[in-house]
Amino acid sequence: MRRHVSVSRRIFEIINTLLFIGVILACILPVWHVVCASFSDAGWVIGQSGLIWRIKGFTLKGYMLVFQNKDLITGYLNTFFYVITATALGMLLTVMAAYALSRKNVLWANAIMFIITFTMMFNGGMIAYYIVITKGLHMFDTRLALILPVCFSAYNMIIVRTAMVGLPESLVESAKLDGAGDFTILFKIVLPLMKATIATVILYYVVAHWNSWFQASIFLRDRAKYPLQLVLKEILVTGDVSTTMTGSSNVNTSNFSGDLILYKQTVKYCIIVVSTLPIFIFYPFVQKHFESGVMIGAIKG
Repeated sequence: MRRHVSVSRRIFEIINTLLFIGVILACILPVWHVVCASFSDAGWVIGQSGLIWRIKGFTLKGYMLVFQNKDLITGYLNTFFYVITATALGMLLTVMAAYALSRKNVLWANAIMFIITFTMMFNGGMIAYYIVITKGLHMFDTRLALILPVCFSAYNMIIVRTAMVGLPESLVESAKLDGAGDFTILFKIVLPLMKATIATVILYYVVAHWNSWFQASIFLRDRAKYPLQLVLKEILVTGDVSTTMTGSSNVNTSNFSGDLILYKQTVKYCIIVVSTLPIFIFYPFVQKHFESGVMIGAIKG
């Protein structure tokens, strides 16, 4: 029997569908524009004033010029190091803190949770933070300045703790009766049951560290330690195309025979594609866990 649908319900579904189609297009079209422009003839791209829908005069010249930049390659390697190191350390601290604070017999657990939550809303400010990192911890112009101060997220810890609280307490109690310690319970019992949440939090950490540039801009001076995003910031904001393609402002750009001017806009598109491609590759591996992982932290209090 066919279910009767009211007029108001139909109107709501139509508006809802159109709204989500608009959101999807708003997300996809800029990406498509950048990809098409990066593979198109530079002269044709310069003459376009609106959205680029198709590839015209397919060429890889822009990408060839981009990968001649030594700073970009170094930035890529640095970013992978920062992301992997900070994410691994952050996940270790996150799951250990979440497990400890999810246990009912932990002394002052509520007070510790209040202090951690307090840091999400209030802090000492940029000047105090800068003094602590540079004068207190002596991390100025070191790689540790991009890893240790930002490796732990209170928000992510709360998500993991909420998921752990939702697990049956009988699992932990039975494991303790069998002689298992806290580390055995955490890594062999609790974490395997939380794959969706762990995958979601890893995604949060990876994206946050991959997109980070401000931390490097105030604490790093050695260009050999620059992450990719700081290199891109210099390229896209300052528009210094000669530095973009050569990796050094002191290089004689006459050898490029006009490519620096012609491919100025195309190179920027190519850089955007190159910098975002790893995240596009990484996301599908955790996407299947993303929805369930977010809902676990959203529903249980």
